[in-house]
Amino acid sequence: MALRTPWFQERSTLFALSVLDAFWMGAFYNLTSILRLQRLPGLDPIGLLLICSWTGLSYLSGRYSNRRRRSNDRVLELVRTALVAVLVLGLAVVVFSWGLKTRDPRTFRGFLIPLFLGVSLASSLSEQRVRAQLGRRRDPWILVSSPADLAVIEQEEQPLMQQTPIRLVPTPEVHAFSQELQRSGPGRWAGLAVGDLHGMSADVIDDLANSRATGLRVSSLISWCETYLQRVPPELVSPEWWLQAEGFELHPGSLTWRIKRIGDLGVGALLVLLTAPLVLISALLIWLEDRGPVFYTQERSGIYDTTIRIIKLRTMQVDAETDQAQWAQRNDPRITRTGQWLRKLRIDELPQLFNVLKGDMSLIGPRPERPEIDAELVRQIPNYRLRYLARPGLSGWAQVCFPYGASIADSRMKLSYDIYYLRNTNLLLDLFILIKTIRLVLRGSGSEPKQKS
Repeated sequence: MALRTPWFQERSTLFALSVLDAFWMGAFYNLTSILRLQRLPGLDPIGLLLICSWTGLSYLSGRYSNRRRRSNDRVLELVRTALVAVLVLGLAVVVFSWGLKTRDPRTFRGFLIPLFLGVSLASSLSEQRVRAQLGRRRDPWILVSSPADLAVIEQEEQPLMQQTPIRLVPTPEVHAFSQELQRSGPGRWAGLAVGDLHGMSADVIDDLANSRATGLRVSSLISWCETYLQRVPPELVSPEWWLQAEGFELHPGSLTWRIKRIGDLGVGALLVLLTAPLVLISALLIWLEDRGPVFYTQERSGIYDTTIRIIKLRTMQVDAETDQAQWAQRNDPRITRTGQWLRKLRIDELPQLFNVLKGDMSLIGPRPERPEIDAELVRQIPNYRLRYLARPGLSGWAQVCFPYGASIADSRMKLSYDIYYLRNTNLLLDLFILIKTIRLVLRGSGSEPKQKS
């Protein structure tokens, strides 16, 4: 089972920040215990609870998000750190005062205040250093491919482009650029990403090959997109690449397929039990609002372009789609008052856990679309059928990386994330998507189409 983790490469520095935070909390917890209580607790249950609470709330607040720094971001970073400190401090007070009673020697003033002051200061300084490192301008990448491929790259919205500058070299200009590269040497470039070389002369290809011998890092254009865009534009996918590319481990009979199915059954069954009261309450609220049906079923496209029938809590008016399938829209008038909250918190999706247990869906995978809409998307978006190679999911890479889509352009963008997921599927990525999904649900974001400009 190949382990491909390009999603981690651009987040490794921020992951290091979370590890540093865990270290600071553990270190100051033990240091404060030595100074105040004259004992070394190590990683006892209270220490582990504080570490998990600090890193978890830091993630939810966005302290570990890979975003570009703006002029006022330093103030926001301090505010986020202070907010996390107050929330974890409140949790600690509840645990010590209510759970362990006031006799516990770890008092509010003598123990908790010095602990959180130290952790907040150390964590803030660490974040400042990490953000400064992320904000440093990187050496430019050389992207060599056909003019059509490079036109696709130019149109991509790439939030890291300022930190990852690029030099686009169409194939007709490669010979001239190779001479420039020989004169300047590889030191000023981060690497060379090569795409379509069709029609290029052997001499020019030799020039590019020689650049690798000088120490210049070389990768494919699609691998570059995976690392820096975190997706694969569908226009760059060719039949030759699809046949030869590494990855794509999610197929029947593979170890990834089997483990993923076991996880779907175990986690899915647990979620059904845990969320049953929430589904029942939501069903009651739906019925009380308009006395209409609580659930509704709908045909969606499944794996290998089969048709499945999913079940959801009804969030729209009973006669919302009497004529034909329609795209959802921002502030959709068809959505009921109860449905607005159910969609915002993703509660309406919970009955699809039964589709997961049945095997029609997976917890993580490309979101299933209506067959009528899919037929149009197949005609307008290249390589759209690739998303049928996996079971559709309750959540997916596209859902945690891109706002709710409701147009052909949005579907094309979501497909680029789905292709990325299909190539890089592994249990670590599924776990990462699950964590990001929880964060989106708790924030109540990503449940509506983005605002049109």
